[in-house]
Amino acid sequence: MKTMKVTDAVGQVLCHDITQIIVGEKKGPVFRKGHIIREEDIPVLLSVGKENVYVWERNEKMLHENEAAEILRQICQGPGMHPTEVKEGKIELIADRDGLFKIRRDGLRAVNGLGEMMIASRHGDFPVRKGDKLAGTRIIPLVIEKDKMERAKEAAGRDPLFAVLPFLKKKAGIVTTGSEVYHGRIQDTFTPILERKLAAYGVEVIDHAICDDNHEMITEAILSQIDKGAELVLCTGGMSVDPDDRTPLAIKNTGARIVSYGAPVLPGAMFLLSYYKETVPVAGLPGCVMYAGRTIFDLVLPRLLAGDMIDARDLADLGEGGLCLNCPVCTYPNCGFGK
Repeated sequence: MKTMKVTDAVGQVLCHDITQIIVGEKKGPVFRKGHIIREEDIPVLLSVGKENVYVWERNEKMLHENEAAEILRQICQGPGMHPTEVKEGKIELIADRDGLFKIRRDGLRAVNGLGEMMIASRHGDFPVRKGDKLAGTRIIPLVIEKDKMERAKEAAGRDPLFAVLPFLKKKAGIVTTGSEVYHGRIQDTFTPILERKLAAYGVEVIDHAICDDNHEMITEAILSQIDKGAELVLCTGGMSVDPDDRTPLAIKNTGARIVSYGAPVLPGAMFLLSYYKETVPVAGLPGCVMYAGRTIFDLVLPRLLAGDMIDARDLADLGEGGLCLNCPVCTYPNCGFGK
């Protein structure tokens, strides 16, 4: 930082705000810290009594905060989003479409660990709407070494840190199991709940089968729905360890690859996820999905509808944040559940 005459300071970076006072009209900064002084700024600076200013000495080894912010934008911005204009060294990313927000967390951690720069985002693996703010970036000082920004690019890796995956308009099938429903002893109250949750994402339910507690019958129903074009099959009932609950066996017997039977989420511990021929998710939903406000199903459904493959580690990671607190007023997803 050094002192420089205003008339010699064109192209230099201000180190402090310049305040303008117009009696009866305004008092506030006419130029902000970090502003690059232009020729047309000189009369304004002189009019507020500034013949000398503090500036950063610019050289070929340093970048202004706005230039560095552009590099951070390049590191972050992936498909489905656009940037705001740079302002005081900060750029934000805004969703261009409804979809699933994805983060390369290792890269994000690596960049933020370098110091003198920051990237802050909303939580990944959650749905976003067009126009939602996704992230903000900036460097901390007014200027930063070019070499450090090169290290940031290397730490981030080649692919963007963020992406918004569009939701796919999948066709779904529902298989309801349980002798009590099959024989008409009770009304099926599970399916209407699933239909409402699926409709919120524009999913079409193409078939609904009701099965007895017979694993062969359930297996046949699942395969029949896939043959009819179902791209997602949801099985309800029969997911506990009771002797009459045969849905996990039925799903296994379709030949689907079981990702996990059980998840560290409450409500939702008895959840089962599998993939039939690696393309069609087949899920077994525990009874809590029918009566609890938010469950494991709300956490995995957006990912399934965006075509985002879920593995056993993804489910294991849900243990931290996997406890729903059953708040008197539910604010999900603006809470800690699933995060």
